[in-house]
Amino acid sequence: MSVGEPLLSIKDLKVHFPVRGGLFGASKSLKAVDGVSFDVYPGETLGIVGESGSGKSTIGRAVLQLIKPTAGRVAWLGKNIAGNTRRQMKPFRREMQIVFQDPLASLNPRMTAGDIIAEPLDTFEPGLAPAERKRRVQEIMDKVGLLPLMINRYPHEFSGGQNQRIGIARAMILKPKLIVADEPVSSLDVSIRAQIINLLADLQKEMGVALIFISHDLAVVRHVSHRVLVLYLGKVMELAEAGVLLSRPRHPYTQALLSAAPIPDPAVERGKKRLLIEGDLPSPMNPPSGCVFRTRCPIAQAKCAAEVPALEARGGAADHVVACHFPS
Repeated sequence: MSVGEPLLSIKDLKVHFPVRGGLFGASKSLKAVDGVSFDVYPGETLGIVGESGSGKSTIGRAVLQLIKPTAGRVAWLGKNIAGNTRRQMKPFRREMQIVFQDPLASLNPRMTAGDIIAEPLDTFEPGLAPAERKRRVQEIMDKVGLLPLMINRYPHEFSGGQNQRIGIARAMILKPKLIVADEPVSSLDVSIRAQIINLLADLQKEMGVALIFISHDLAVVRHVSHRVLVLYLGKVMELAEAGVLLSRPRHPYTQALLSAAPIPDPAVERGKKRLLIEGDLPSPMNPPSGCVFRTRCPIAQAKCAAEVPALEARGGAADHVVACHFPS
């Protein structure tokens, strides 16, 4: 999928939050994202996976400038938008949308489904005739699997999966070029997750939209992503095409995540080797020296504490990069 010029190009992105220690304590920096780089190309899905607290959602919000980056470059079609004000970002909002994790919490309970979905139209096409506004809302409702006659219902009258479909319709109604899907199925029943994932995949094919699909679940990411970025404590551990990374992971952290992901085949699931990650995620206010994963890594050596591993191709394909001194 890495063809042509990227829609989005992230270079050395950092998002640090000042945290005051106690009443008179000095302010420390919480390094939520610390030097992340990647590109997203038209029509592709980039999966971002990692444990809770690894910085996945912070990256998604920084891409959209909902959180201001501390440093780094966020280039949209070659134009740096990092640090843009709300007014400066308005022209870009039409092309960049987000689907949130909690569908009900992201919807206004006092607005009907039709008004929620039409919010982007009201912002960017305020002169739209009421009949055309309704037609476009009902058209996108049909595309996401909602009956157009539900247009006047309120969020509490829908199920969780239906509310997420409303959120997807709101994000898609302007036909954007990029959607950040921030854990879009994690709060849904297992039986509904596959429906929402398939819906996103179908809409992507039909509308040609690029996706940043954020999840902590590699089993979900493997079904939707063209490329996968593995994040740990605000840093990229590994980045490669999905098929390559999932079949030949080189970083110990990626290998451990894969071993924890369920496999549909019971025989394979019973026989696979488990790689457990011991210990807790270190504090992003005081990350380990050298490789941030070294305190939980089964193959860590002295070099891992002394030197930060570069994110680079190490004996494999040029587009399969790993941040590890001893990739397996």
